[in-house]
Amino acid sequence: MMQAEFHFDFGSPNAYLAHRVIPAIEARTKVRFRYVPVLLGGVFKATGNRSPVEAFAGIRNKLAYERLETERFLRRHRIEDYIRNPFFPVNTLMIMRGAAAAEIDGGLAGYVDAMFHHMWEAPKKLDEPDVFRDALTASGLDADTILLRIQDPAVKSRLIANTEASVARGTFGSPTFFVGDAIFFGKDRLRDVEEAITEID
Repeated sequence: MMQAEFHFDFGSPNAYLAHRVIPAIEARTKVRFRYVPVLLGGVFKATGNRSPVEAFAGIRNKLAYERLETERFLRRHRIEDYIRNPFFPVNTLMIMRGAAAAEIDGGLAGYVDAMFHHMWEAPKKLDEPDVFRDALTASGLDADTILLRIQDPAVKSRLIANTEASVARGTFGSPTFFVGDAIFFGKDRLRDVEEAITEID
């Protein structure tokens, strides 16, 4: 069976925006995406990549254009509750380990919705343990259990393994999508992702 995958880190605003559009693609294609948590810092280290804020800092007009494209994307997909996180960039190691734990324990979907909400809809500095705990509790998640789980060597190993495997397949940033063996990067490739799903299906 054809597999569509979404490799993501909560620290990427474009991953959040892709997450908001994926349900519509799933509804149209009847194909469910597999969410794969990866650590963007680890991806950058392995590939020599940098965030757009760093990479484009010295290029006149480039970041302004990127903001314009984000506004166009928000309008096109009628996303009205996106708020740029004032604490950006946030170190995502702790919350991505939480995602790896949720992946292992079978509660990834709810965890993903909660963390994207607290990062990009009601933005918080989620690299602070007390803030992270409060966000988990506010979302009805078991904060004590999750905070213990993220210290588990098996959880740490899962996130490392996910990240290394993703890079080995061609990932250099977030969001990255795979449709079968075909790779697509960035929220602006979602139309191509949907076309690839339809062609294979």
